[in-house]
Amino acid sequence: MMAFLFSCEYATCAVPEAYRELFKGAEEIVTSADGWDSGALNLAQSFSMRFRTPLVHGLYTRLLFDLDAAGDARWSRFSNKIPEAGRQRLVDREDAAYRISLRQRIAEDLRRHPSMLHLRVRTVAADEGQVVLESFVDGGLGEALAAAWRGQLSGLGLDVSHQRGVTGSALAAELAALFPAERYGLMRIKVAQSFFLEGRPWRWEALKKALLDSLVAVTAEG
Repeated sequence: MMAFLFSCEYATCAVPEAYRELFKGAEEIVTSADGWDSGALNLAQSFSMRFRTPLVHGLYTRLLFDLDAAGDARWSRFSNKIPEAGRQRLVDREDAAYRISLRQRIAEDLRRHPSMLHLRVRTVAADEGQVVLESFVDGGLGEALAAAWRGQLSGLGLDVSHQRGVTGSALAAELAALFPAERYGLMRIKVAQSFFLEGRPWRWEALKKALLDSLVAVTAEG
């Protein structure tokens, strides 16, 4: 039986008390699409509940540090003002902890199951009304599952695409290098925020049901 892992890097726009002064006067930026993916946590929670597996998600705004980046790219124009020692503490306490939690879950699930799907969940302000499925490793399980899922969703009338061999994700590159692509199915879904914020072109609850039911069908076939 396949194992499942759902994660969401940009789940909230929260700022820890110790760093609020950095964002003073920029609260609207923090709560905008620059600071988080609105609706992503709600969608990720729905996947997690449907597949009965714990969710791994970020706790703070990506403007504090970007969980999907590495090195200096982690820091925004706000957080790069934090002294180097303070930034290193954030990396050690939050960024490293997030990656370790993912690696441990994946390793344990692959020890107990023949294969697993790891779906990373995002919503994006661009591409109104679209759903994008991304796979990172050519010829891997993630690519096969994404292709099958796209077929299911296209049949429902959604504007859905599948992008193969996606680069630019430091987190995906790290995980793909650690686990066998034929057993570890790494994917990312990007859903237009127009569904969540405006109910266009589908109502949010209807879209979630379509995504959940179709993924159940795809993984049952696999």
